[in-house]
Amino acid sequence: MSTEAFDAVVIGAGHNGLVAANLLADAGWSVLVLEATASPGGAVHTAEVTEPGFRNDLCSSFFPLTAVSPVIRGLRLEEHGLRWRHAPEVLAHVLPDDRCAVLSRDLDRTAASADEFAPGDGDAWRRLSGQWQEIREPLLDALFTPFPPVRPALRLLRRTGTADALRLARMLTLPARRFGDELFTGEGAKLLLAGNAAHSDLSVDNAGSAVFGWLLAMIGQDTGFPVPEGGAGELTAALVRRLEARGGTVHCGRPVAGVLVGGGRALGVRDGAGDPVRARKAVLADVPAPVLYGELLAAEWLPSRLLEDLGRFEWDSATVKVDWALSGPVPWTAEGARGAGTIHLGSDLDGLSAFGGELARGRTPRRPFLLFGQMTTSDPSRSPSGTEAAWAYTHVPRGTMASRAALDRRVKRIEETVEANAPGFTDLIKARYVQGPIELAGHNPGLVGGAINGGTTAIHQQLFFRPVPGTGRSDTPVDRLYLAGASAHPGGAVHGGPGANAARAALARSGPLGGGYAAVIRAAHRAVYG
Repeated sequence: MSTEAFDAVVIGAGHNGLVAANLLADAGWSVLVLEATASPGGAVHTAEVTEPGFRNDLCSSFFPLTAVSPVIRGLRLEEHGLRWRHAPEVLAHVLPDDRCAVLSRDLDRTAASADEFAPGDGDAWRRLSGQWQEIREPLLDALFTPFPPVRPALRLLRRTGTADALRLARMLTLPARRFGDELFTGEGAKLLLAGNAAHSDLSVDNAGSAVFGWLLAMIGQDTGFPVPEGGAGELTAALVRRLEARGGTVHCGRPVAGVLVGGGRALGVRDGAGDPVRARKAVLADVPAPVLYGELLAAEWLPSRLLEDLGRFEWDSATVKVDWALSGPVPWTAEGARGAGTIHLGSDLDGLSAFGGELARGRTPRRPFLLFGQMTTSDPSRSPSGTEAAWAYTHVPRGTMASRAALDRRVKRIEETVEANAPGFTDLIKARYVQGPIELAGHNPGLVGGAINGGTTAIHQQLFFRPVPGTGRSDTPVDRLYLAGASAHPGGAVHGGPGANAARAALARSGPLGGGYAAVIRAAHRAVYG
């Protein structure tokens, strides 16, 4: 092996890889992070890609789960230069007929908006928010700790009692549309749940979609959808500064060609130039599971059952994203949209069902549902005074948008959808930057085929089914090799859960009880894979 050696080598400088590296460095480990692209951050990256002075986020833009994640909060990134900004309102859902439901950090404001659609829905929203406040901390702890989350689950059970815990468990299985129908009469409050559920790749009619809508809506209600001042890349920069302050190293433009294994244990990696790097204690891979198991590891080190299961791994839908430099604020007809950071538009409830149904059938939706971001409204540093840095994205079936003509047609439909609720929008466009599935994967190889979630969020690929049926943990069948990316539990979005879980597993394996830990993991893998 090379004399270049570290306690841990982390493959990929996405946010999960950087979180894992930071936690290992906190434990006194020497850590090297190897990143294939020219800069760290993965999907958390900002650049002036439209016009000079307009700072556009290339993928992730709003960070509700980051703000509440116990993992990220524990890193205290504010001490390393991170500053959060908020739009005046969290979110607006604009219906095709220009009615508008508003989610605000001011509970009275959200309740009043719900009441505009159906009197009494405001009180129902208040009750839902109150229930969230009761279980917020133990639930978040349960979400972002290694599976199974025994201690947080017990705290949650003590907080709820058996009766309410059963009803919470039922809610976690519901489709978002059904959940809204059970709680509210009017379409406004229902759309605040259903539109947030559509941030995932699930249809509002899919089992398990309610939990995504509920979680984002409740976080938005009490915390908001904050953005890093100066761009999403400032979150990455704070993670890198923190790591380097603890002696960690990030090498960009240095891809990993493979994981080196001997005697069933990860020994290090070989970089793209063919040079080996020794890992004394662990290798952590912030890459999608099919990349780790299908490209970086020799099949001889993996159980045949795992490889068979991997053939059934399901990616999430592909994505088309457009960034704009606008000469002025978006001229929304609906007043409630003007001060919102995030805007949902193009669909009412039936439209969301139709959108999800067309995607499930592999068809490009005729009427796209859009997530729209007003970044200068959220953070004035994003563009010159009087202008707006904005973006929209929508989902498309995997394997589509392969030609520039198809992508241009989708962009035209996206802009027509915005124009319908903001007449004059297209006249404000100074420049646009378009990313289809190919372009997204081009700037971040982890976004395979334009999938931004590391695999579907459907219930059949969550918990101990993520990424394939197994333990639900980051430990792989190769000793001291850990899956640290969004393909691992608890999945996609920027919260650091997979990276933190991988770091905890590596520390446990190298700790005083590491031999026993390894024996338990081996036994679990024998039971699962044969």
